[in-house]
Amino acid sequence: MLVCSLAPFGVDRPGERGRRAVSDVEVTPGTQAALRQANQQRVIEALRAGGTLTQAELARATGLSAASVSNIVRDLRERGTVSVRQTSSHGRRARGVTLVRPPGAVVGISFSPDRISVALGDGRGTVLARETIAYDVAVGPERGVRRAVWLTETLLGRARAERSMVTAVGVSLPAPVDTTTGEILGVSCLPRWDGYRPSEGLSERIGLPVVVENDANLCALEETRAGVGRGRKHVIYLCLSHGVGAGIIVSGRLLRGAGGTAGEIGHMGLDERGQVCRCGNRGCLETVAGAPYILDMLPRYGDAGAPATVTEMVEAAAVWDPGARRIIAEAGAALGRATAILANAVNPELVIVGGELAAAGELLLEPMRRSMELETLSTALDNLSIVQAELGEEAALRGALRMASSVTEEPE
Repeated sequence: MLVCSLAPFGVDRPGERGRRAVSDVEVTPGTQAALRQANQQRVIEALRAGGTLTQAELARATGLSAASVSNIVRDLRERGTVSVRQTSSHGRRARGVTLVRPPGAVVGISFSPDRISVALGDGRGTVLARETIAYDVAVGPERGVRRAVWLTETLLGRARAERSMVTAVGVSLPAPVDTTTGEILGVSCLPRWDGYRPSEGLSERIGLPVVVENDANLCALEETRAGVGRGRKHVIYLCLSHGVGAGIIVSGRLLRGAGGTAGEIGHMGLDERGQVCRCGNRGCLETVAGAPYILDMLPRYGDAGAPATVTEMVEAAAVWDPGARRIIAEAGAALGRATAILANAVNPELVIVGGELAAAGELLLEPMRRSMELETLSTALDNLSIVQAELGEEAALRGALRMASSVTEEPE
């Protein structure tokens, strides 16, 4: 099934406009330059939401005076941001204003175990249009890449965007990526992708530069740029989905490690008598917090209506399903033990919990905090906060867009 959210170059998805306005327009209050820049952004946002508008419609949409809108439109036209043409409104002559499609657009592709999402973005990595399809990515890399290219071409066609406008593609994958070769490394949620170089496969088919990164790393970067971790320099992001991974930010920079496997905490051994993990070891964190494992723990009793996904399990826990609540609490406690080890080693100021299981909120976070209180140095815990991610599943896709934008940025 194709899920499409498409608008010509820049209609915001619900809930994003306020955050983007803050992050994209950094001004000093009280100055004329700040006021002018803020008013220009209001006009641009109105055009993104409404398409072509007359100057009178812009004035009503923004609350600005007609004279102010006229001056702003003139400035934006001189900069090449908008185009203006003669039109009519209610039988009267008017000037239609249209936001010019930006050069240097980028594409972001997010591979998840059960779906592929593609987004079109501007040069700043802002989502302008996107599409998602359900797909078993674990089937294999070649088929997954072909499907992603088809979805990208579909998106560009529906957005009426030429491929020549796109400068680069950023890709998020739920797997560690070798920082030197670009190969998918070791045990991941995509075992058939092991050794595959997705940047080469995609670049060959799509004819554009492609850069690939682990999903937890991209989520960590995006949450610290535009999410709940804004302004923080020492952050651990926990990605809880089919697997368990971490993106680690130290002094404002992503920690990838010598080969790209930093943050693979899902295979941190916690119980030598525990369940055998897919990596071959026993009692890994993933066996008590990864989606396939915790779903297998649910008592079924032959009930066809029992939760079949993590989302359904979280919903069941919210209405006092004792089995679901117990499993989530145990996952939280195990996460706390693993995170305590990281906290003692890295000394972060913030731990962000994201992914499907994070939707459980305090049912997960409170046991996690209690566990960390027992196993974390007091000096590491004093200034540490544990919070739920703000950007949700959008973080990886937006991170991929921003990464693609950086590929063609001019060096300072």
